[in-house]
Amino acid sequence: MATPNYGYEKRQRELAKKQKKEEKLRAKNARRQGLESGEEPHGDADAPAEGAAGEGSPGSTPD
Repeated sequence: MATPNYGYEKRQRELAKKQKKEEKLRAKNARRQGLESGEEPHGDADAPAEGAAGEGSPGSTPD
Protein backbone atom coordinates (compact mmCIF):
# COMPACT_ATOMS: atom_id res chain seq x y z
CA MET A 1 0.00 0.00 0.00
CA ALA A 2 1.27 3.50 -0.85
CA THR A 3 2.08 6.01 1.88
CA PRO A 4 0.43 9.44 1.93
CA ASN A 5 2.41 12.25 0.33
CA TYR A 6 2.20 14.86 3.09
CA GLY A 7 4.59 17.20 1.28
CA TYR A 8 2.24 17.43 -1.69
CA GLU A 9 -0.78 18.07 0.54
CA LYS A 10 1.08 20.79 2.43
CA ARG A 11 2.13 22.47 -0.81
CA GLN A 12 -1.46 22.45 -2.05
CA ARG A 13 -2.65 24.09 1.20
CA GLU A 14 0.07 26.74 0.92
CA LEU A 15 -0.86 27.49 -2.69
CA ALA A 16 -4.55 27.80 -1.78
CA LYS A 17 -3.70 30.12 1.11
CA LYS A 18 -1.48 32.27 -1.13
CA GLN A 19 -4.19 32.49 -3.80
CA LYS A 20 -6.82 33.53 -1.25
CA LYS A 21 -4.49 36.19 0.16
CA GLU A 22 -3.84 37.60 -3.32
CA GLU A 23 -7.57 37.71 -4.07
CA LYS A 24 -8.21 39.61 -0.85
CA LEU A 25 -5.43 42.07 -1.71
CA ARG A 26 -6.85 42.58 -5.21
CA ALA A 27 -10.33 43.23 -3.77
CA LYS A 28 -8.92 45.63 -1.20
CA ASN A 29 -7.04 47.55 -3.88
CA ALA A 30 -10.17 47.68 -6.04
CA ARG A 31 -12.17 49.14 -3.13
CA ARG A 32 -9.41 51.64 -2.45
CA GLN A 33 -9.36 52.73 -6.11
CA GLY A 34 -13.14 53.17 -6.00
CA LEU A 35 -12.94 55.40 -2.93
CA GLU A 36 -10.15 57.50 -4.45
CA SER A 37 -12.28 58.15 -7.55
CA GLY A 38 -15.06 59.62 -5.38
CA GLU A 39 -17.50 56.71 -5.22
CA GLU A 40 -19.39 55.97 -2.02
CA PRO A 41 -18.73 52.65 -0.24
CA HIS A 42 -21.36 50.08 -1.21
CA GLY A 43 -21.90 48.63 2.27
CA ASP A 44 -23.27 51.81 3.89
CA ALA A 45 -25.95 52.58 1.30
CA ASP A 46 -28.41 50.02 2.68
CA ALA A 47 -27.94 50.92 6.36
CA PRO A 48 -30.63 53.13 7.94
CA ALA A 49 -29.79 56.49 9.46
CA GLU A 50 -28.73 56.47 13.12
CA GLY A 51 -31.80 58.35 14.38
CA ALA A 52 -34.27 56.24 12.40
CA ALA A 53 -33.54 53.03 14.33
CA GLY A 54 -35.05 54.08 17.68
CA GLU A 55 -37.96 56.27 16.60
CA GLY A 56 -40.63 53.67 17.21
CA SER A 57 -39.45 52.43 20.59
CA PRO A 58 -41.63 53.23 23.63
CA GLY A 59 -38.70 54.51 25.70
CA SER A 60 -37.81 57.24 23.19
CA THR A 61 -40.86 59.48 23.85
CA PRO A 62 -40.22 62.49 26.13
CA ASP A 63 -42.18 62.81 29.41
